[in-house]
Amino acid sequence: MNHYFKEVLDAHVLIRNWLGDADAQADICENLLSRFSPEFSMVTPGGALLDFAALKAFFSTQRGARQGLNIEIKDMQVIVENEKGATVTYKELQQLPGQEATLRFSTVVFELNHNGDVIWRHLHETSLPRT
Repeated sequence: MNHYFKEVLDAHVLIRNWLGDADAQADICENLLSRFSPEFSMVTPGGALLDFAALKAFFSTQRGARQGLNIEIKDMQVIVENEKGATVTYKELQQLPGQEATLRFSTVVFELNHNGDVIWRHLHETSLPRT
């Protein structure tokens, strides 16, 4: 599997485990946050701009905040890839028990750090209607 696709999937497992389980171990959040660049930026589905500090503050306070969260990733595509990183798109379906699922289209810019690890540099999410 493409290592950028694997990173998308692995990060979302951590997100699901952290947000969906009030008993999640603290190292899940640490592992999750270590995947993001200190220069990380994000445009949320609502149009807000977040930096790494805001992302860290969000995750630090959200352990178990979405009990039973399920996340499904599909339609991953590499837009461009080079020796410094890649830009990848994917669709993300999120659902809480007993609630309507939400769907978003995401574009992520990945960088490779000095160890060759995939790092999230920028993420732009757009809400999509359910069809």
